[in-house]
Amino acid sequence: MKKWYEELFTNYVEKYEKESFTQGTMGEVDFIESEIKRDKSCRILDVGCGTGRHAIELAKRGYSVTGVDLSENMLNRAREKAIDTGVQIDFEKADARNLPFEDEFDLVIMLCEGAFPLMETDQMNFQILESAARALKKDGKLIFTTLNGLYPLFHSVKDFINANSNYSTNRENTFDLMTFRDRYQLETEDDNGNKLLLDCDERYYVPSEINWLLKSLGFNQIDIYGCKLGEFTRQDPLTIEDFEMLVIAEY
Repeated sequence: MKKWYEELFTNYVEKYEKESFTQGTMGEVDFIESEIKRDKSCRILDVGCGTGRHAIELAKRGYSVTGVDLSENMLNRAREKAIDTGVQIDFEKADARNLPFEDEFDLVIMLCEGAFPLMETDQMNFQILESAARALKKDGKLIFTTLNGLYPLFHSVKDFINANSNYSTNRENTFDLMTFRDRYQLETEDDNGNKLLLDCDERYYVPSEINWLLKSLGFNQIDIYGCKLGEFTRQDPLTIEDFEMLVIAEY
């Protein structure tokens, strides 16, 4: 049986590319470039690459990029876009919990909840971080975004849901303060107009958890910031008003 995120992205290419959270590519890639000091020799792995928006822009700027995703439909669109753009990118279907790479990349990115933290258990989410860390070279860097647990902690759950739902949902108080999971039903349509009713399950994290998870994987320098669409920067401290956090981890 397909998980909710697999079912959603089976036929969701056109709608996905129109979502507000996919519109900040240029600014996000500008930040990624600054983090690797525009070193064109860097090999980059984009985990949960979707239709390839970050991977393609990075390749256009001269970087060697590999993109992985669980959705063949999304990957097919990414391959088409790469051909249309005239860039060479290796797009592979892979489970983020078990990536087929070891000590290969200078940078791993996981942006806009492309993989982490959508898994149904904390162990599975940790396996994604573990797999990404394994793919990195010993002096590599990991950059990812994830849901900020401080936000729902300091806002009423109802206001939190109404203010941040990108989709039509039939949910009320679904955020569990004991597990930091938001389990809810999502009503949407695929690219063919077929209605979807999905039982979603997303995990929110607080900075101390992220810090501990990454420390356990051997990262020494872990920096966490607020995350604003298309405006990634080290100048924004994480606050209770940030729906997402930007995490940068180095060995």
